[in-house]
Amino acid sequence: MSEQARLSEGDLAPDFSLPDADGKTVALSDFRGRSVVVYFYPAASTPGCTKEACDFRDSLAVLNDAGFDVLGISPDKPEKLVKFRDAEGLTFPLLADQDKSVMTAWGAFGEKQNYGRTVQGVIRSTFVVDPEGKIAKALYNVKATGHVDRLRKDLGV
Repeated sequence: MSEQARLSEGDLAPDFSLPDADGKTVALSDFRGRSVVVYFYPAASTPGCTKEACDFRDSLAVLNDAGFDVLGISPDKPEKLVKFRDAEGLTFPLLADQDKSVMTAWGAFGEKQNYGRTVQGVIRSTFVVDPEGKIAKALYNVKATGHVDRLRKDLGV
């Protein structure tokens, strides 16, 4: 696999402005002064992505109480995100990165292994951005199942 840019702790988080499920623009800079968990997932309404999103939904109150907001980003169209949000009762913003430019800037799109083959795609990744906009935690190639519990343990919440 070829090298691709990856973010590390201490890096400035690349800012973005993306439409949410309702077409409203959400920018990372909107969260300055708060910590935010930004996670990238391949596709709404697929089994792994649904499990991960529901785990974030079920942990949202605890994360919010500890000062963490949550943003989910996928290459899906806003219309698909609406259906996903409504079907699963998701209460945090889902953002559409249809051209994958934000995913690429964060190192969450590129070459990955899929069933033994090298393919281009979304690299399931989670980041914690501190109140100053710097990467506090960068986790690449995370598993959909059990990931949120591990993240909560790492964050002490």
